[in-house]
Amino acid sequence: MAELLTLIPDVEDGVLGWQERALCAQTDPEAFFPEKGGSTREAKKVCQTCDAKAECLEYALAHDERFGIWGGLSERERRKLKRRA
Repeated sequence: MAELLTLIPDVEDGVLGWQERALCAQTDPEAFFPEKGGSTREAKKVCQTCDAKAECLEYALAHDERFGIWGGLSERERRKLKRRA
């Protein structure tokens, strides 16, 4: 396993350490990827109190995540944010 981790620099360097702290990792992932037209309320509620919220959003924007709730924002909200930037 250690060999595998050295092949993945993000994990080795702790860059994705925010994912270990993220509250979504401790909850139902289905809430963060609702069906089209489904409610995002529960996922966003979890994000509001998450210490990793800013890092999560930064990751989603940098990696052009197109699905799910990331950093408390939906796909549409992230697109809108990117257009304003």
